[in-house]
Amino acid sequence: MSRVTFKELLDAGCHFGHMKRKWNPAMAPYIFMETNGYHIIDLHKTVDMVDEAAAAVKQIVKSGRKILFVATKKQAKDVVAEMVKAVGMPYVTERWPGGMLTNFYTIRKAVKKMSHIDKLMNGPQFANISKREKLQIQRERSKLEKNLGSISDLSRLPAAVFIVDVIKEHIAVAEARRLNIPTFAIVDTNSNPNLIDFPIPANDDASKSIALIVNAICDAIKEGLAEGVYNKKDAAYNKDTAREEFDEDDDTPVKIAAIEDGADTEASLDAKTAAKVKKTKAVADETSEKTQKRKRTTPLKKGTSKH
Repeated sequence: MSRVTFKELLDAGCHFGHMKRKWNPAMAPYIFMETNGYHIIDLHKTVDMVDEAAAAVKQIVKSGRKILFVATKKQAKDVVAEMVKAVGMPYVTERWPGGMLTNFYTIRKAVKKMSHIDKLMNGPQFANISKREKLQIQRERSKLEKNLGSISDLSRLPAAVFIVDVIKEHIAVAEARRLNIPTFAIVDTNSNPNLIDFPIPANDDASKSIALIVNAICDAIKEGLAEGVYNKKDAAYNKDTAREEFDEDDDTPVKIAAIEDGADTEASLDAKTAAKVKKTKAVADETSEKTQKRKRTTPLKKGTSKH
């Protein structure tokens, strides 16, 4: 079943494109028709592209990696911030700081500066600072929080970037392409879908259209996070179960004694433990033989006699 239906896309106005004179020829495969000087997007292809993008997003999140959302235009910033915050992903909705991906180390330093300011403001020495300096520190903290607060948990480069309006966020697209980071984006009829790995043809100016598509992607993220947690718990359970079974079956000294007494190896040991014991005995015998040989070949010290 598709994550979005044709009717939902139609009701949200996802089919409205830009004026014909502003179109990008690369969008021709995704355009259904032209009417009254405006292009109409083929929503059947939009349904398929949303499903394809959602499946890729789900696999990325399932592996425990982050997806960065970029939407600084007025129609999208509040919608994206609310939805993305609910799934715990980083986002940029105020201003794209140039070099955020290509110069990620410097951006991380600015994020760490926020934590240092927080420690200073919560410390006892902050009371001894003058009123003017306190105001400057608080203003700097507010500025950093506004621009970088939403990416404070992003400790390394994101695994993918989701963009609303490719033209407005062309710097983010260029940085992601330079670092070979997969890109997801809502592309309108004036955009170039060839720059995006997973383009979603739709209206990127209507808040309802943006909300519908971002909501579908966030649902895929929730599923990926749930499956990732389940797989981790399942792996931990299997590991603990295997350890308990090994501990309960760890009667190696008794089994070694049984082997030395001539007991049946297959009856008293499983294959793995028997191989381990056999290898241990072989190493011990080899070591003992080398020790005895060394004693026989060691020359006597002068002035001593062998009895």
